[in-house]
Amino acid sequence: MRIALGVEYDGRAFAGWQTQPHGNTVQDALERAIASVAGETVGTVAAGRTDAGVHALMQVTHFDTAANRPLTAWVRGVNAFLPQGVAVLWAREVEDTFHARFSAFSRSYSYFLLTHPVRPAMLSGKIGWYHQPLDVAAMRDAARVLTGRHDFSSFRAAECQARSPVKNLERLSISEEAGVLRFDLCADAFLHHMVRNIVGALLYVGKGALNSADLAALLAARDRTRAPPTFMPDGLYLTGVGYPQEYALPASADPGRLMLWR
Repeated sequence: MRIALGVEYDGRAFAGWQTQPHGNTVQDALERAIASVAGETVGTVAAGRTDAGVHALMQVTHFDTAANRPLTAWVRGVNAFLPQGVAVLWAREVEDTFHARFSAFSRSYSYFLLTHPVRPAMLSGKIGWYHQPLDVAAMRDAARVLTGRHDFSSFRAAECQARSPVKNLERLSISEEAGVLRFDLCADAFLHHMVRNIVGALLYVGKGALNSADLAALLAARDRTRAPPTFMPDGLYLTGVGYPQEYALPASADPGRLMLWR
């Protein structure tokens, strides 16, 4: 049977999602835990890879198994074998036609950025940080340039393996509360480092180094070397994956519950 899982994790202790020879990734930890319950080796497929230090409130993955277990075993049982910082939230039996990556039609991310003269301690590793106030109105205005279907080569990591740099950025909004900026993004798919590169470029707008016209020119240039540097991973969270209704998956999470600074 094919089982779909919703997983959340704190990315600080892991070298990203994708399995590595050293075994210190979220995928490695999850597959070891599932194997302990299934009594067999399993391979997982995720909706999308996350980098080292990037978190997930709702990663979706699937695996195939011959083991007959109640769905609770794939949640509580697997969690018993997982390290702190990773937890299975739900499990569903799905049709063989379901694929965590290829069945998805959207991915959502949120980035949290603290603007404060002093770096955070309690939220270290869980929130991005910039030491000066930012012009949020200018950032919102510039963000409109990026929404829609574009070639995002200027916001693509050099090692990105995506076949095409053209993506449809359906939503890019910026909200502010108690000195924390929250960037919410939704697209059909994201390029490697795309969210962090967009946040980094908008930060340059916020501090007055770029404006909306500059951002439009950067997008049109399709040249990563002309863009600001990739911003830190600390405040980035995968918050949801969109699937057709036929699969009936609870594949989204409310990033607002992370606002521990209220």
